[in-house]
Amino acid sequence: MSTSTPVGSPERPLRVAVVGSGPAGVYAADILTKSEAVKSGELTVSIDLFDRYPAPYGLIRYGVAPDHPRIKGIVNALHKVLDRGDIRFFGNVDYGTDISIEDLRTHYDAVIFATGAIKDADLNIPGIELEASYGGADFVSWYDGHPDVSREWPLDAKEVAVLGNGNVALDVARVLSKHADDLLVTEIPDNVYAGLKASPVTDVHVFGRRGPAQVKFTPLELRELSHSKDVDIILYAEDFEFDEESDRLIQSNNQVKTMVGTLTNWIAEQPEDLSELKASRRLHLHFLHNPVEVYDDAENPGRVTGIKFERTELDGTGNARGTGEFLDYPVQAVYRAIGYFGSALPDVEFDHKKGVVPNAGGRVLDASGEHVPGVYATGWIKRGPIGLIGHTKGDALETVTYLLEDRENLPLAAVPAADAVVELLDSRGVKFTSWEGWLALDAHELALGAAATEAGTTHGVEVQRERVKVVAREDMVDISRDGVAAQV
Repeated sequence: MSTSTPVGSPERPLRVAVVGSGPAGVYAADILTKSEAVKSGELTVSIDLFDRYPAPYGLIRYGVAPDHPRIKGIVNALHKVLDRGDIRFFGNVDYGTDISIEDLRTHYDAVIFATGAIKDADLNIPGIELEASYGGADFVSWYDGHPDVSREWPLDAKEVAVLGNGNVALDVARVLSKHADDLLVTEIPDNVYAGLKASPVTDVHVFGRRGPAQVKFTPLELRELSHSKDVDIILYAEDFEFDEESDRLIQSNNQVKTMVGTLTNWIAEQPEDLSELKASRRLHLHFLHNPVEVYDDAENPGRVTGIKFERTELDGTGNARGTGEFLDYPVQAVYRAIGYFGSALPDVEFDHKKGVVPNAGGRVLDASGEHVPGVYATGWIKRGPIGLIGHTKGDALETVTYLLEDRENLPLAAVPAADAVVELLDSRGVKFTSWEGWLALDAHELALGAAATEAGTTHGVEVQRERVKVVAREDMVDISRDGVAAQV
């Protein structure tokens, strides 16, 4: 190819690597392919999507409760993008281990990091390190069949505290309190079913620091709580406090209005004598509780036996302040679900306080605050773990817009041939998976669900299973690669 061949032409497409195949990465790739410059024929792009997991979709596959009603719609949307064939998928490729920033800069003109946030945010209170004190994100990874976590989870507590008032807190509480048989219609792996089936849990308590009008979950997640069979929801009148900011939110925000309405209806319908509630499990929703200490006792040293809260009150602005009143709850396990936190990326500047890659609108910055040419970020690793899918799309658009503005000044790849990165991974013995491999794994998981359904019962329960998720990384890789080999 002549050195005069313009970058972005059909003969020499603009080569872009996206690291992370969750919604943020897929949306960035999709938006780039649909940009006006590409649609008009002014620019030709070649996009490769890398992920450390053998399967695509990121936190949609490994960070959302399996009974979440929106999963299927989001997965279908991402599937349509990747199934077009104009974006290549390289799974089971770990950035920083299998491929470096230097490798990416050698083979691509631009790199977009969309690695998200998978760790739990810290909660620095005494006793948080005790045995049976867990991160909610770790529990989510377990019940979602994450290939890099243990297959076992200690579910031996009868009374559990979940700290947080976001969607993850409700997911964790719902899965802990729900009967395992009712999750068989989802894609949960058998080890997760077995663990949940053996759980002796009777009471799950969800605690929020502020009031009902300040919760961070959404109406859909809240309503899902009431769909669990043989689980009573319990609320407490003393937790229903509304200040001026609460009233403003209720009047101006339909989502807040809906959730407050749902909660007040529930407590109005609740019997005054709670002994009239007959479900075998109870899910308690508490507000105006700020955790101050997780503690053990002499009979169980080093292990959670309770948690102490300070009662709070709203201050007129929607924020909470302590009242000096303290309450103790006997629990045998604590799950903190107060947010996610990003992980540092090798050879990329990182803000360890915010858990993000420093950036200006998606342009990644170095230690001196200067834009690193050709390097970008989008999604939670860019803005922090806040916002829903709609925010992720807008976020990706901003990043891609800046990339396109910069395209005349990008540091061009020395080895831009599309097959060069395949040769590189092969030479290193990386058993990468492809989109075709995912289709094979997808078909395999669906077949497992069909087989379980045809057997008539699953674990003695009559249920129709759509799929059964494969957990072991080596199995995922083998099924993916063998499926492609069989097609060839």
